[in-house]
Amino acid sequence: MKKRVTKQTVGRIARRTGLVLLTVVLLAVGGLYGVCQLVFNGPSESARDVLTMSLLEASATKWVPGLFLGQEKVEEIREKVTTPLPEDISSSNQIVIADGILSQVSDEWKDYPDGIRIETVYGSTFTAHVMIVRDPSQVYLATSTEHFSLDIEGARLTKFFPKSGALAAINAGAFNDDGTLGTYIGSLPLGLVISEGRVAWDDGSSCQGFVGFNKDNILIVANSMTAQQAMDLNIRDGCCFGPVLLMNGAVNQTEYASNSGYNPRTAIGQRADGAVILVCIDGRQASSLGGTYRDIIDIMVEYGAVNACNMDGGSSSIMLYRDTYGRYGEVGGIVRVNSMSMLQDSSRRMPTFFLVRGPESEG
Repeated sequence: MKKRVTKQTVGRIARRTGLVLLTVVLLAVGGLYGVCQLVFNGPSESARDVLTMSLLEASATKWVPGLFLGQEKVEEIREKVTTPLPEDISSSNQIVIADGILSQVSDEWKDYPDGIRIETVYGSTFTAHVMIVRDPSQVYLATSTEHFSLDIEGARLTKFFPKSGALAAINAGAFNDDGTLGTYIGSLPLGLVISEGRVAWDDGSSCQGFVGFNKDNILIVANSMTAQQAMDLNIRDGCCFGPVLLMNGAVNQTEYASNSGYNPRTAIGQRADGAVILVCIDGRQASSLGGTYRDIIDIMVEYGAVNACNMDGGSSSIMLYRDTYGRYGEVGGIVRVNSMSMLQDSSRRMPTFFLVRGPESEG
């Protein structure tokens, strides 16, 4: 009799606990639904647009705005942030890499013999990591495989980078992503990809922008780019994403004023003296909600960028550094400079990365 009472008691407790948990989940879902309804259909268009763009930029949640607003309204909001700069391709005459400048040791670089400086920028909603690379000739586009195929998985930069021998890396261009967990995600790039002077991929897909280095190590940004245009411009390494943030020193005012949403971000730019600026913004964390296009533009302007382009962001954003002089720990150790979002436990598989090779003098 005592055993039966105990079992009944345990069963009753389990049922009540399950009921409480179910109630909590339902209340949380209902509360979230109510908040979304309030933001999407409330009086603040600005709040609605920011939430819409934040969700659209994440592959797993891009379906949510349509649920509350309808696809027609979603497209109307999206149109607000996709108007490109009036110029289509940047010129190269605003970047001047003076002869012999890389052999000189200025005050800026005297404490950074490997030519890489990393700083942190704090905003009201984000933490950003800024990497300045002194020599643009060391920056190139690497591909996960020599011949892209759906049968060949993309590479995780955390696995790819240590074997590359490079000093630093960030994620790069667009790739196929349907929001699922299929092994083919990240295997194929989208748009034009040029790696070390070779057209590695060109599927004709249109992107919001193209960014690449020419053979004079000048960063070219463009609203669009064909393979023939790239060859005519002597592009050695480049890929598609966008939008272009800065062109010939001019801010993309459409993107600067847009409600692009708070998300992890990656971007690449170049100063007038040729130094390359890599930016990675943490996002989807309790301590760093994320950044907007405006935030990246502000950082690029602060660091003196003449041309700059947004790269893939969200859960793709990653910045790695080979700790050449033991600034962050063990000499030669691999440091992940940015922090992953709470929504992931590993880096994504991707087809393209911008890497920074070591100086020629180091082999």
